[in-house]
Amino acid sequence: MVSQRPFWQRKTLAEMTKAEWESVCDGCGRCCLHRLEDEDTGEVYTTRVACKLLDIHSCRCSDYPHRKQKVPDCIQLTPEDAANFSWLPATCGYRILAQGGQLPEWHPLVSGDPESVHKAGISVRDQVISEEQVHPEDYEDHIVVWIGDD
Repeated sequence: MVSQRPFWQRKTLAEMTKAEWESVCDGCGRCCLHRLEDEDTGEVYTTRVACKLLDIHSCRCSDYPHRKQKVPDCIQLTPEDAANFSWLPATCGYRILAQGGQLPEWHPLVSGDPESVHKAGISVRDQVISEEQVHPEDYEDHIVVWIGDD
């Protein structure tokens, strides 16, 4: 008998096809925000300053295929790095699955609606500004805490 459970409940991140892997992204845009680390404590703070390639309304990369060429320090998530996903938001599908959790009902794979992440208030849609508008020395003025952050 073939399992009726969805692929993300049957497979590990490493077992997923490229298309399945990409679909785990909920489209929140939070991983594209600049973070600051306190040199003394190691604590990491998220800002509302987005990568210049983030489309602030769709919460998707405006040049995903070429992002590494345009933004060399863009982090490409891979299954091999899953143990290090703790820097991702607690709401991130990759982090949730890497830690053995279940995707929330607002996740587009669960809801069937790509807008559900926005409707739930999880995404950064229209709430962030491009790094092109802020000097890096002023990033600390833009520290925020998002819904569901640790």
